[in-house]
Amino acid sequence: MNKKTVRDIDLKGKRVFMRVDFNVPMAEGKVTDDKRIRAALPTIQYVLEQGASVLLASHLGRPKGGPDPEFSLKPAAEVLSNLLGRPVIMAPDCVGPEVEAIARNLKPGEVVMLENTRFHKGEEKNDLELAKQMAALADVYVNDAFGSAHRAHASTEGIARFLPAVAGFLMEQELEYLGRAIANPEHPYIAILGGAKISDKILVVETLASRCDKLIIGGGMANTFLAAKGLNMQESLVETESIETAKALLEKLGEKLVLPVDAVVADRFDAEAESQVVDVEHIPAGWRMLDVGPKTIELYKQTLQGAKLIVWNGPVGVFEFPKFAEGTFALARLLAESGATTVIGGGDSASAVKKAGVAKQMTHVSTGGGASLEFLEGKELPGVAALNDK
Repeated sequence: MNKKTVRDIDLKGKRVFMRVDFNVPMAEGKVTDDKRIRAALPTIQYVLEQGASVLLASHLGRPKGGPDPEFSLKPAAEVLSNLLGRPVIMAPDCVGPEVEAIARNLKPGEVVMLENTRFHKGEEKNDLELAKQMAALADVYVNDAFGSAHRAHASTEGIARFLPAVAGFLMEQELEYLGRAIANPEHPYIAILGGAKISDKILVVETLASRCDKLIIGGGMANTFLAAKGLNMQESLVETESIETAKALLEKLGEKLVLPVDAVVADRFDAEAESQVVDVEHIPAGWRMLDVGPKTIELYKQTLQGAKLIVWNGPVGVFEFPKFAEGTFALARLLAESGATTVIGGGDSASAVKKAGVAKQMTHVSTGGGASLEFLEGKELPGVAALNDK
């Protein structure tokens, strides 16, 4: 990680514009899961301890390019105030004369929550005029929002052109652990990819396959690989347009690829469907694969033995249906017991390790679904590229 962090910069008496990821689930004007707010606390507390004041910026949901009370960050500010044990000033906007007046009068130790950055159309267009107005509020820019780092927006990329720009602790941690999977992995290194579609993950398959010792493929993606091997997948989800790609990957990767050997199949795509366990060669007509079977879990166990690094992105079954979640949860438990460095690539995989009750046993659970996927593809993320190098 060759980017400067909050530790590399003098913050005393400075006003800090900090991009956080407070895009939290809400119901009836209340935050229903404060995990992302808690994740930002170490950086916020450090900046305040250094004698700075802080202006926090985030997007929330997808407002239609204008102020909308339904997408206000006020509930997040209230949760943050309770967690910090100090008042959080709620700004009426993220730029403009009123906000400039608040910023000018800030004293060290004070915290402001700026209003939803997406209330301005210029945010998602990376409008430099908007970025310049944001930059005018502060002396230093800190990005601690890894989950938004794959987007070049005014508050993630544009603003970094006008202020000294460094990473927060959460950003630093994400780059360190995900960076291991790309830059200098320990071996044996096992990568696990699940989820529905190959087409979304071709680049990830190729990038990880070039670095890992074994690549486990599960979920809907595996169906397409099995179809490419000539198996009749019956009613299983198969991306017919990706079969040639899967064939080429099978040829290129050979023994490195680990595919399911048995499956939990269902007579329809439904939480209450009839189910049975069969070998992948023998899926009954009209049935579909919705989870991996016990022989496959045993195969995973053998594959993961002795691993030093395991990176996992995407469930290996339809884990939102309890009946078809066992493969994903069993895999989560295997990772928890593996003794390896375990890096979970956000999104559904993060939710799976949490539901399996083993999230705390993982070395690192990423806060960014799309961002972690792009990072694992080997892409440079705009919000990271914009930060100052060490």
